[in-house]
Amino acid sequence: MSETSNAAGSGVTEYMQHHLTNFCVGECNPVTHQGAGFWALHVDTLFFSLLLAGVIALVSWRVRRTLNPDCPGTLQNLVESIVDFVLKQIRDTLPGLNPVIAPLALTILVWVWLMNFMDMIPVDLLPLLGHLIGIHYLKPVPTTDINTTFALSLTVFCLILYYNIKIKGPIGYLRQFLFHPFGKFLIPVNIVMSIIEELAKPLSLALRLFGNMFAGELVFMLIALIGGAATLGLGLLIWLPLQIVLDFGWLVFHLLVITLQAYIFMVLTIVYLAMAHTDQ
Repeated sequence: MSETSNAAGSGVTEYMQHHLTNFCVGECNPVTHQGAGFWALHVDTLFFSLLLAGVIALVSWRVRRTLNPDCPGTLQNLVESIVDFVLKQIRDTLPGLNPVIAPLALTILVWVWLMNFMDMIPVDLLPLLGHLIGIHYLKPVPTTDINTTFALSLTVFCLILYYNIKIKGPIGYLRQFLFHPFGKFLIPVNIVMSIIEELAKPLSLALRLFGNMFAGELVFMLIALIGGAATLGLGLLIWLPLQIVLDFGWLVFHLLVITLQAYIFMVLTIVYLAMAHTDQ
């Protein structure tokens, strides 16, 4: 009995590890297939991220090409509603006008949502298709790779630093570290607190998105494992309705999660950049 349990546990662990391993090339560990150096590239993350960016570019080009203000189509109405939604968030938060932030916020919202949406594809489908063409490890959800979320957050952080220095000036930005939040008598404490506050911005952006998407991926895998176990114990006729109910319930909930995470990433980006635009 214990040998059977150990074998089952080993199979579950292997299944989970397999689905959580990226397609790594370059400086990769030959045993774990994890990155072992700076030049380790997660090809699946890069491929799906660029593919979805291409989808955004293609849709944008098509909408621009068929733009009709008098008789807009369904796609144009959808795009216009998303653009209006993003512009409203910016107007409510950001003082003044900035030609960079609106396109940035729109790109973040749509791109992050599409990367998150890859989690809605059946968890075994794309890895199985990859296996058929010789790709033994495949993670199709870019935002379950912490490299993706940190790349996004560090890009936003660089813009935060740029606008802080541009709006406040180098001296004004330095004074913020020296005299905020406790005044001139606690300068060492102010420096430590200000550094923590600044570093918390990219960390919160990256880890929040990664953590939620990684957890969602784990739940989908657990549901798949429950279905497999139920098939062995209960039979196909009982397993199939159970699997449909579990998948559909989590699918609906996770659709809200992926939308909320894309929205939060966009809103925090706007808020952080708005804070950088204040001269205080």
